[in-house]
Order: sequence, then C-alpha cells, then structure tokens
Amino acid sequence: MIVVLQGDDRPPGMTPVERIADVRYVTERDLGKQLPDADILFMYDFWSEALARAWPEAGGPGWVHIASAGVDRLLFPALVEGDTIVTNSRGVFDGPIAEYVLGLVLAFAKDLPATLRLQAEGAWRHRETERVAGTRALVVGTGPIGRAIGRTLAAAGLRVGGIGRTARSGDPDLGEVLSDDRLHEALGEADWVVLAAPLTDRTRGMIDRVALDRMRPGARLINVGRGPLVVEDDLVAALRAGRIAGAALDVFVDEPLPAPSPLWGLPNVIVSPHMSGDVVGWRDELVRLFADNLDRRLSGRPLRNVVDKRLGYVRSGDPASSS
Repeated sequence: MIVVLQGDDRPPGMTPVERIADVRYVTERDLGKQLPDADILFMYDFWSEALARAWPEAGGPGWVHIASAGVDRLLFPALVEGDTIVTNSRGVFDGPIAEYVLGLVLAFAKDLPATLRLQAEGAWRHRETERVAGTRALVVGTGPIGRAIGRTLAAAGLRVGGIGRTARSGDPDLGEVLSDDRLHEALGEADWVVLAAPLTDRTRGMIDRVALDRMRPGARLINVGRGPLVVEDDLVAALRAGRIAGAALDVFVDEPLPAPSPLWGLPNVIVSPHMSGDVVGWRDELVRLFADNLDRRLSGRPLRNVVDKRLGYVRSGDPASSS
C-alpha cells in the first residue's frame, strides 16, 4: 500500500500509479492512522512536519519518497536509525533554480527593483548599472543545484568557484572548489555568494555575523537553499549597516515570512516566497519521478536519488542516484 501525504491538493497524474498499487491519500490529520500499514510513503506535501509525530513505534514504511530536494524534515532519529530507504526529488529543480539565480544577479546588477519603484512613482531618473561578466560568484553547495547554478553563471561570463565538503581543482561546473572549512576565506573574494547547500548540523547558521563581516561591502547574498543556513538577525544588521550591498532570499527560517520581519522593508533586499524552482509543470515532473522510482522498486532495480540519511543528501556519484 502507498500512502500519499497531500496538502490542499492531490498530486496530478497519479493514474498510472493507481493502476498498479493501492493508493491512499491522506492529510496530516490521518497520517498516523495509515502509516502502520503502509509499504511506501510519497510525501507530496513536503512542507509538512507531521511525519516525526506520526511515525509508528514499530517502524514505518520501507521506503519514503519526498517531493523536494531537501530532506531535513525527514531526518528525525527513528527514521534515520531504522531501515527505511529515503529518496528525494533531486534533478527536478536544478535548471529552474539556476535560471532564477541568474535572474537575481541581473536584477541587482541592472538595478531592476529601483527601476520598477521609479516607474510606479512616474519618476524619470537616469542611472548607471553594473556589468556581471568578470565578477566572482561563490556557490556554496556542490550538489546538482549548485552545479547547475555554476554552469549558468559561468555562461553569463561570471567567474565561478565553489564551497563543498571536499576540495578539488578543475571542477567542470564550479572551477576551484574549496572545502567548507575555508568558507570565511572564500567569502572575501566573492561579489555574489549563492547558498545552495542542504540544511544539516554542519551548515545550519553558516552565514552569521562573522561570515557576513568577511564579505565585501559591495557583495550580495543569494539564498535558494534553506532559510536556517542564514542567521537572519545578523543579516538584517549587516544590511542596515551597509556591510554588504544586498540580499535576495527565496527561503526563510519561518515560512511564510512573518509580516513583522524587517526583511520585507529593506530597500536592498529581494524577497520571494520559496518559488525559485517552481516552474510550469513542476508538479507533474515530481509525480513522474516518483512513478519511475516505484517501477524500479517493483522490478528490483536500484532507486534513483537514495539519500544518505546520516549526511542528509544523495552522495555524488552513487550509481543508485543516476537516471
């Protein structure tokens, strides 16, 4: 039996799955009743934090698939320590997020937010803008999303480097990759700092006051990873003091971003509602990936995107994660 945790809407295009399996659609309220009998959980509502509360004491489904690239909501002790296989939706969001990041870089460099504000005011005010070609971008996170960002920014003429768990030279997408213990050193060289890392104990709060103080005054921070990568109070203080030039944030510690947050009103901040990877057709693509993995499981083939639960992400080069 497959349990699908849905939100307000059911996932589209599930008819092929329903033809070959007993599928039960549930919301958070009924999740705990259905999990003990489930073989598979499709966590389509990837925002939900109900799974840890609903997880059966005797162990849950043998396979949990989440409709997102991030798996931080799944890594509670009972699931991590058990035999359940976890897969994610790695690959669905890479290109769209990379395009979004490029759009944010261009928006800052070409001063598009100010242009829109002045248009709304009916004000004709000539300004000069910046070139992006030749500027330096530091991509923090070397998974598929980070790699796609690196390729896209390099194609626009930026000089790209990366931060990852393992240092290496000559990376085809990210050039020189430094180990994450050299983050503060690398921040001082970057015009654009792009966060695309998973949320783990190692990365939580990595951009704090000390890190922000290492950035250039003209640098901008772009976060398309997870909100808690950044200490938001420290970021607000740095932006207000002019210690960095701006920030574009698609993810936040609390989502939706609370109305009292000062981030809404800062003129050098672009706020978007966790939408950088969501393009027309993305829900259908999520279901197709789950259906393909279901076919693999039923036919005894390796699953795609198997997450190392101890690390919190899919290992690069893992044959089980390849398509």
